[in-house]
Amino acid sequence: MASPDNAPDRPTAHAHPRFAEALRELGLDVEVRRFPDATRTAAEAAAAIGCSLDQIVKSLVFAADGVPVLVLLDGASRVDLERVRAELGAAEVRRADAALVRETTGYAIGGVPPFGHRTRTRVLADRGLLRHGVVWAAAGTPHTVFALDPETLTGHAGATLADVREREA
Repeated sequence: MASPDNAPDRPTAHAHPRFAEALRELGLDVEVRRFPDATRTAAEAAAAIGCSLDQIVKSLVFAADGVPVLVLLDGASRVDLERVRAELGAAEVRRADAALVRETTGYAIGGVPPFGHRTRTRVLADRGLLRHGVVWAAAGTPHTVFALDPETLTGHAGATLADVREREA
């Protein structure tokens, strides 16, 4: 018999259990939507949801001088590694491999949410996310997403707002 915490009619029933617990701990009442096809990429998520690509929040893990850092960025943009390096005062910033992403967050690439991670990690959020009333992010699996206003999302992520996306040409 399913417990009330994971019953299919609960809004967080489709979330990864660790992420569902984080939502409960934060007192957030959000609906987690599950899609039959993967929403692993920002383009897949935007198409499934029916929103613009820049309303998708990418949760990307990097290693800054070997220390994991999470960068939150809109789905239409790319991370500027030099801007991240300068923001962190690091000598080197590189994209984390799948093993480091899972070790740090507890989630697989394509399903990393903006908070609710296995370990506390420094978080940078691109200021561009604040242009929207609502943004969509992964809920711990490559098939699940949730919506939240960007101020609340970045606040619960413990993010520092920064300009970390590539400049437009």
